[in-house]
Amino acid sequence: MFLEKRNQQSVFLEIYPTHMKTSFWYILIFLFAGNLSYGQPGFEILKDVKKIDIPFEYENNLIIVRVTFNRIFPLKFIFDTGAEHTILSKREITDMLNIPYLREFKIFGSDMKTELTAYLVRGIHLKVGEMIVPSHSMLVLGDDYFKFEEMTGLEVHGILGADIFRGLALKINYEKKIITLTRLNHFTPPTNKYMSIPIDVSRNKPYLETTIQVQKDSTIKVRLLLDTGAMLSLLLNTDTHPNLGLPPNTIKGNLGAGLGGFIEGYLGRVSTLQFGDLQCKEVLTNFQEFDADADTTILMGRNGIIGNEVLSRFHLVIDYPGQMLYLQPNRRYKEEFEFDKSGMIIIAADIYLNKFIIHSVLPGSPAEEAGLLPGDEIVRINFSHRAFLSLKSIQQKLRKKEGKKVTVVVKRKGEKLKFCFELRKLI
Repeated sequence: MFLEKRNQQSVFLEIYPTHMKTSFWYILIFLFAGNLSYGQPGFEILKDVKKIDIPFEYENNLIIVRVTFNRIFPLKFIFDTGAEHTILSKREITDMLNIPYLREFKIFGSDMKTELTAYLVRGIHLKVGEMIVPSHSMLVLGDDYFKFEEMTGLEVHGILGADIFRGLALKINYEKKIITLTRLNHFTPPTNKYMSIPIDVSRNKPYLETTIQVQKDSTIKVRLLLDTGAMLSLLLNTDTHPNLGLPPNTIKGNLGAGLGGFIEGYLGRVSTLQFGDLQCKEVLTNFQEFDADADTTILMGRNGIIGNEVLSRFHLVIDYPGQMLYLQPNRRYKEEFEFDKSGMIIIAADIYLNKFIIHSVLPGSPAEEAGLLPGDEIVRINFSHRAFLSLKSIQQKLRKKEGKKVTVVVKRKGEKLKFCFELRKLI
């Protein structure tokens, strides 16, 4: 989390950790409450067309769109409804183009102590699919603090925030991998196959007022951010509601990485998450508590976020000006929420992202019992050499059925070692 106040303006950058499977799952939410001047808002971007389709890649529960930056650089951005504004994480790109930095901001990391730097730039030309954003303002990080590649195994250069599509109707089809933006005067609410649910759009971000059951005998009203920039299912901040306690069965450990270090929390399951008359059951959930001195007022009263692992189970339409959410269950709606069954937390290294290091091992997990240690470099999993692996494929291997035997060969201090264990349900 980052916060700066200066001349009645505030710069707030928020990183929410996610639960760990075999890679770090990042949630990136960016808010810049100040005097940004936009070249053209969403409805003007589409002034010559009724609607536009933007194809995307769906990798590691992230929506990745291709962006041409200033007519030159082909980049990849995370499409993020939980971000108010757009952010570039690779400063070398703006340095190479000699783009002037109009203002420097000193911001603080998730430990509220580490001082970081970000810069405001204006007049950036963006092309997203066939959509042109002719003159855009955004923030550029002084360094690649997010380290998307290491945490996700994906090449990502920033996040595309709601300043691009504000004022429009947004449809996400996770199965066809298409985002559709529609001008409101050409928008027709979906048919009765969709469920309509009122939402609150504040600072361009959509919030859902709903109920959850952490335990089956108690219902809690919560306010949750709909966040396509989040790879997880559900995150709840336990100190934002007196009844948001932990469920009986939880795992304690690193939920994810924020600037200034890894953030501790708990992973468990919420019995039900309600969407009108629809509900998701036994939802894998991150439970995070803020430090005592954290200013929770900046959360705008929300109790947590809903990420792509839940949202991708629906055909999704967000009418921003009309403040309505439309949902239709897709083929994934009734799938179980799975979690890694090994206990290993793995990151990608090397320029080609094909070097995999065990960052940490959950206590009492099969991997720990077998003897695997943080710092071990994975050489092979079962019959697959690291050259044929990715973080995604590793994740898939370690989420298979309970009792599945796994052999992991690692390099430790120059020596190759072999470890065997059976996958076991951890949560």
